[in-house]
Amino acid sequence: MNPIAIGCVVALGILVFGGGWAVSVTRFLSKRISGHDQDPEDLVHKVVRAHANTTEYAAFLAVLMLYLGVHAPASWVVWTMIAATVCRYIFVAGLVLPRTMAKPNPIRFVGAAGTYVAGGGLLWALVQTL
Repeated sequence: MNPIAIGCVVALGILVFGGGWAVSVTRFLSKRISGHDQDPEDLVHKVVRAHANTTEYAAFLAVLMLYLGVHAPASWVVWTMIAATVCRYIFVAGLVLPRTMAKPNPIRFVGAAGTYVAGGGLLWALVQTL
């Protein structure tokens, strides 16, 4: 098993479970047990969206990374795993850090675009193992 693949899966797991913890803490501090405002400036809304989006991508990326990691990945595949993982963190920062989610921002764009490109690269690598 490639140790970088394992490291990336661990980092994605930290993002998922850390994001869940962040949602719980943010809800507790704002005294909201469930739900959130749809206001794009509301911190609970931003943290919930960041966590939800992370869970939408992290699981499939982790499956790709684990499968490819077992099959002696080429160096470009390993770098693509790293890029995908970093882009997920960048995307979360692009949702949570700006004052509002109502406007596009370059951090979020880089995180999303990088996820799409790296995810596509990992899919291509998967096809190449057939």
